[in-house]
Amino acid sequence: MASKKSPIVFEDYFPAMMEKLGTEGFMKELTNGFQLLMDTEKKVITFESLKRNSALLGLEGMSDEEIMCMLREGDIDGDGALDEMEFCTLMFRLSPALMNNSKELLEEAIFSDL
Repeated sequence: MASKKSPIVFEDYFPAMMEKLGTEGFMKELTNGFQLLMDTEKKVITFESLKRNSALLGLEGMSDEEIMCMLREGDIDGDGALDEMEFCTLMFRLSPALMNNSKELLEEAIFSDL
């Protein structure tokens, strides 16, 4: 009898990280996460690089279909990979609390340099 896998559940730590690190620090952490997952030659997150590095996220049990689903979810330009902007956009979209506060976060990011 085939066993069904439990769905992957993500806990949203981003709001706490944002509060602790501030906008600039949080964006730096997203950049670090992107660099950790990206293919170092292609400078994007590919299926292969995400599969290879998924254990770093505690997601070593993900199926190939689940990995492809994650890539499709964030792949805005349709090239089959995630560049840094697509990755950051996806991370914000996956965090309901950050999406609710996105206008304030954007204003803080833009006006903090003025």
